[in-house]
This record gives sequence, C-alpha cells and structure tokens, in this order.
Amino acid sequence: MHIHLDALGGVAGDMFAAALLDAFPEHLEGVRASVRAADAGIACAVQAHNDGILRGLRFAVSAPGADRAPAPHRHDHGGHDHAEHAHAGHTHAGHAHTHHDHGHDHGDDGPHGHRPWSEIRAALTAAELAPAVRAHALAIFGHLAEAEARVHGLAVEAVAFHEVGAVDSIADIVAAAHLIAALEARSWSVSALPLGSGRVKTQHGPLPVPAPATTLLLEGFSTLDDGVPGERVTPTGAAILRHLCGDAPGRGRPRGILGRTGIGFGTKVLPGLSNCLRALVLEDDAAAGSRRDLAVIAFEVDDQSGEDLALGLDRLRAEPGMLDVVQAPVIGKKGRMMAHIQALVRPDSLEAAIEACFRETTTIGLRYHRVEGAVLDRDARTVEQGGRPVRVKVVDRPGGRTAKAEADDAQDQAGHAARATLRREAERRALEQEEGR
Repeated sequence: MHIHLDALGGVAGDMFAAALLDAFPEHLEGVRASVRAADAGIACAVQAHNDGILRGLRFAVSAPGADRAPAPHRHDHGGHDHAEHAHAGHTHAGHAHTHHDHGHDHGDDGPHGHRPWSEIRAALTAAELAPAVRAHALAIFGHLAEAEARVHGLAVEAVAFHEVGAVDSIADIVAAAHLIAALEARSWSVSALPLGSGRVKTQHGPLPVPAPATTLLLEGFSTLDDGVPGERVTPTGAAILRHLCGDAPGRGRPRGILGRTGIGFGTKVLPGLSNCLRALVLEDDAAAGSRRDLAVIAFEVDDQSGEDLALGLDRLRAEPGMLDVVQAPVIGKKGRMMAHIQALVRPDSLEAAIEACFRETTTIGLRYHRVEGAVLDRDARTVEQGGRPVRVKVVDRPGGRTAKAEADDAQDQAGHAARATLRREAERRALEQEEGR
C-alpha cells in the first residue's frame, strides 16, 4: 500500500489525522487511546464537515483545564496548527523558548506556561504507547524541535512549546504516529505544496509565510504558488512530511489501484478553494507484481585492467544489499573505450555500496538516484532431474506461471542439447509440483 497526499488547501497535523481517519475510520478508537496514553488530559474526536464543495472530517481536540473551549480544534486564524512553537530570546522560568503563536493572540489571553521539548520527550518515552507509535511520535517531534533550534540558534534542549500549542501538537503528532504505525504503508508521497504568502502574528512580532521552521523542514519538497495567501503548511504538518518522505521528498505518485480516499479539513476558509488535505490509498496491482524501492549507482572506468575490474565487480556483487551489478563497453572522450558499470542496490545499503564502489574500482566519481521497481512473486524450488538436484525459480506472471532452471546446475553436462533437455525437464517437473500443491 502506498499513500499519496494531495495538499489542495495545505498540510497541518490535524488535517493529516482527519484525512486518514476519513479513509480509515476503524482506527479512530486506537487514535483516541494513544492520545490518552500520551496525555490523560487530552481527548480527541472527529467532526463531519462539508464546505459546500467537498465532504470530509475535522480532527478536534479538547483539554480540560486549558484556557480554551474544548472543541472545535483551535484554528481561529489559519486553519492549521499554528501554536506549536516559540521565540528565541524570550525567557521563562530560566529557559529560552522558541514560540510562534500562529492563530491565537495569546497576548490578549494573559500569561501561559511553556513545556520544554525535553519534558514532552520524557513524557512520550514513559507513556504506555505501542513501541512503533512512540518511535514515530518522537521522530516527528524531534524534527520540529531541531528545526526550531536551527532557526533561533539554540540547543535543541532549549526549545520549549507554549502550553496550548504543546497540547495541540501532542494530540496531532501522536494521532499521526498511531495512524502511520497502524497502516504500515509501504511508502508515502505528497503533491507540490502551496507556499502561501503574507505574515503570521507572533508574541514578538510578525514572521513571513512559510514560517522559518517550516522552510527548513520542507527543503527538497516541490512547491507551487496558487495565489491563495495565508499559512498553508504549518511546522507540525511539515515535520510529519519530513518524517514520511524525508529520503525522497520529490517522489511523485506511483502506480497502483486506487482504493480508499479521505479528506481532512482545516477551519480557515480559503477564497475559492477547499481548505483540505486529501489522502489517496493506492493498493499494489497484483498483476504488475510487488513494488519496491531501489537505488541505482552508475559510473565509468577507463584505467583499470579487465582482469582486476572483473574481480572488483564480483566483490561488489557480494556486498550486503547489492541486488545486481552489470557492465557494458562504451566509448568515452577522445574515442577511448571504457566500461560502464551499473549497480542495483537496496536504498538502506546505498552509502555502504557507494563506499564499496570507490574501494573496488578506480573510479573517482559516480552517480546515483533512487527509483521504484516492480517484481513478480516467485517461489524457489529444488527438483531431482537426471540424478542431480536442480534449482528452479517458479514465477507468477499475468498470463500464468513460468519456470526457469538455474543454469549453473547444468554446467557439467556436455553439449548444448543435453543441458537444454536437463533444464527443460526440471522446469516441467517444478511446474507439475506447483499444480499438485
């Protein structure tokens, strides 16, 4: 399963949770339980919403004892979760805080407390959350705290969240973490993100849109200017996107069978535009095989002997995570013959594979990029044929099952005809065994 996010109105933490709960309503009780486990004083719910164009949900948060109405969810300015971070240079109870009160003029409400990031992290670590939910929540909050620290030149430990913003962020981030863990999507992607425009009011003056922390979190993502002003992507929304798409933020929507869809609304009304985030759930096409993420490394070699290069490439093929290594002759500058090398590797082994390429060959530069691949379901079997074991790979193809015998298992047969017969009979036997299972 792949989940693609269409940021029509923008991206915020509550919009993300609402869109996924609209698509997967069976996870609402689990989300509520996780939010309560993170902070017993916070409750959450979903509210049906129709803006006259589209129908979807809003994600509502209530916190007994907080200085606000229990619902709806906090956005009387931007339609997003604006109150989650702080200002450098403001000191409170001996701490430096970075805090942008977007969407609420807290100066009119009187003083509010602050919750240091270290305190929130300790609370999440101690909470009775599922390990995967805790890991996702800490990672998202960590992105947010690190961005704020970079913006204001502080240590991450010095970052604190305004009390109201902390409540909102905990609810949104834990809800997002629960859904990410429960859905176990193979991958995520997002459309081009609306930049918005204007300024947001903070306790210590206006800041440009996108907010400084948001711009750091969205480095590498595609953006667009649709002419609609306001804060369109919030820091919490950007932190969730960085967590989900951080290794390939520019990746587009992959192929798949469209399954469920969900729409999550913010509360701000945008001129001529639904302020919503849409989630598209793409199921793997069984006929096209399973999808997988891959990385491709390519380079040329013109100053290494063929004998030594062959040895080096054999060692590359033995590297963990290396799926295939091929070479082809090419003609380079000055008519010089070169070997073009291309390696296919699992993304989590990319850095080690790059180091191995530099170690085993004489290249001093290479190229790499991430791709998506399709692979057919297969089953490896061993059959007895001609008094010897022969390994056979049985593959599910759209037109039916096929079999391919391992050539190495016939290499000691003299003559092409004998080798072909051995392999053909082994393939036939393997298919017969499959039909009899």
